[in-house]
Amino acid sequence: MGEFVCRVADANGRVFSHVEAAGTLTEARQKLADRGLYVYSVEARNSLVSGLLNRPSSKQVGGSDFLILNQQFNTLIKAGLPILRALDLLAERASSPKLRPIVAQIRDRVREGKSLSEAVNEAGVFSKVYSTAILAGEKSGNLSGVLDYYISYQRVSTGVRKKILATLVYPVLLVTVACIVVTYLVTVVIPKFALLYQDMKVPLPTPTRILIAITVDYRYFVLGAIAAIILLILGIFAYSRSDEGGIAVDRMKFKTPVVGETILKFQVAQFARTLATLLTGGTPLVAGLQTAGDAIESPLLKGSIAGATQRVREGDSLHGALSATGIMPELALDMIEVGESSGALAPMLNSVAEFYEDEVNLRLSAMVSLIEPAILVFMGLLVAFILISLYLPIFSISITGTGGVS
Repeated sequence: MGEFVCRVADANGRVFSHVEAAGTLTEARQKLADRGLYVYSVEARNSLVSGLLNRPSSKQVGGSDFLILNQQFNTLIKAGLPILRALDLLAERASSPKLRPIVAQIRDRVREGKSLSEAVNEAGVFSKVYSTAILAGEKSGNLSGVLDYYISYQRVSTGVRKKILATLVYPVLLVTVACIVVTYLVTVVIPKFALLYQDMKVPLPTPTRILIAITVDYRYFVLGAIAAIILLILGIFAYSRSDEGGIAVDRMKFKTPVVGETILKFQVAQFARTLATLLTGGTPLVAGLQTAGDAIESPLLKGSIAGATQRVREGDSLHGALSATGIMPELALDMIEVGESSGALAPMLNSVAEFYEDEVNLRLSAMVSLIEPAILVFMGLLVAFILISLYLPIFSISITGTGGVS
């Protein structure tokens, strides 16, 4: 059975997109018509058109809009509204219009008899952590409480990412502006000066000859070298997208002094925060480990946690299983061991996440405070060298001319 992306309208004239499971396109149309919907178009989900239709939705689910949607949904449930009625209201009045069709799709699945977790999972645009948390809430009968935990998790995770991005904005802007200035000097200003000095047929100082040789005489060799470096970076990036390449690149990345350790601790904090949220919501340890591992971006760490999950399934402790991976920081392992022995694993995982998130923020701030002046000094010296090299012949001519007149 396949899935079809349908553009439909209901009896009230509201037009929205909907994903329908059916064997054929005709069957999908018939199912929609039987529910009283007017069908505008039906496309197979794996087609190019449906891919273009679905891509924006997958990008829209996340960030502040998704956080607000969960807060609204949880508020409605706490007020005593049935899930279906809450979904009805959100499908019509959610604060983010972009999320309303997705909520409407989930509502239709729930109305057909599926559980909320199944409907969320079949939507295909939510993280595995979210659908697992919803499932744990349904099984425990405490959906509202689980949503509270998830909202707190989402708020903290979003806040950490925003802080990191805000910290990196100024260095990136600084490098971009400096590159634009240097590119303009090299491509426009220096060639004009080179032609001028060539017409004047004056002897050039050594710095000027070096500058003109690099930017004019051997320009294509320099551009070729830059292009080769860019291709090498793109090749490494493409290699990192494969399973073996991702693990190999991660190993090199984590061994990089200072930066590698910071990246690893950020990933460990994300893993600890996710697992703590799932355990607090009532998800069993093995299922929580599996989901938390899938939520990590690092292929190396993801594979290590998958191996640890198997060891836990076979009866090993979480501390012992993670220790066997050889990747987890010692402090995190010690804290997890204390949490297991005291029966407070979820709170201790939250403490691990908070500790490493704070450390990552401090390290990034320290690195940026060093990188910013280093970039300023380097680019200042580079621009100064270019300008001085360009004007040295003019100064020499002026001095020579003045000496000749006297």
